[in-house]
Amino acid sequence: MDRIDTVAALRARLRSWQGEPIALVPTMGNLHAGHLSLLAAAQAHARHSIVSVFVNPLQFGPQEDFARYPRTLESDSRALERAGCELLFAPSVAEIYPDGEPATRVRVQGLAEQLEGRVRPGHFDGVATVVAKLLIISAPTVAVFGEKDFQQLLIVQRLVADLALPVKIVGVPIVRDADGLALSSRNQYLTAQQRALAPLLYRTLSQIAAALRAGVPGEEQRLALEQQGIGQLEQAGFRVDYIAIRDATALSEPTPASRSLVVLGAARLGATRLIDNVRVPG
Repeated sequence: MDRIDTVAALRARLRSWQGEPIALVPTMGNLHAGHLSLLAAAQAHARHSIVSVFVNPLQFGPQEDFARYPRTLESDSRALERAGCELLFAPSVAEIYPDGEPATRVRVQGLAEQLEGRVRPGHFDGVATVVAKLLIISAPTVAVFGEKDFQQLLIVQRLVADLALPVKIVGVPIVRDADGLALSSRNQYLTAQQRALAPLLYRTLSQIAAALRAGVPGEEQRLALEQQGIGQLEQAGFRVDYIAIRDATALSEPTPASRSLVVLGAARLGATRLIDNVRVPG
């Protein structure tokens, strides 16, 4: 595996791959088995695979954990090499934003302003801006994202469609521990007691999803299910940002025409914020 840290070097490598399919896996590093499942999907879709590791300051709010977000580039590099990654792109902040904070931002209106966007204002503008830049720099035929960040996946799909970028966006199912907890770099912040409690978020979302399999709920039933889930988590000691039942294609409130639903949740245990979702096929 080769490691490149400049845009110029990456573009030089891309010229040698001209005309061949390329898959990009954008990450912020501190890799775990969930990230490696994204790499496996990338390798299945294209001859060449690039994993980017870049902790993007634009998507962190003033009170969030940019400074303490774990930087584990050397262990990430070893894990990627064992998994057969062809190229690691690990630029500095100055390489991606050479003039400091960029004057140009990408905003996906509507999708970016609800749920996570309401709790973390500006977060998805930072995500969309860096994803757009990585897609332009690397010009992949395929880019792979995890479904754990479900709202992010829909935002990237919309960004690509609206800007007519010639890349296919592939979503990969959530990888979970044996007890159901979605793998996340932030799980390492949990104490032993919090770690034992954390899978309740997934179980709560799954219970709501099971109740929805009979069909799309009316507004009263939907709100009751959401409040029931919030109450269950708060009673156990979580601080809940939201539990939401949404149309899985647009994150709008479901209607009888909705073909599939998704139950999304975000909650805190101590200082650690967990997000998860469970799909409800139509």
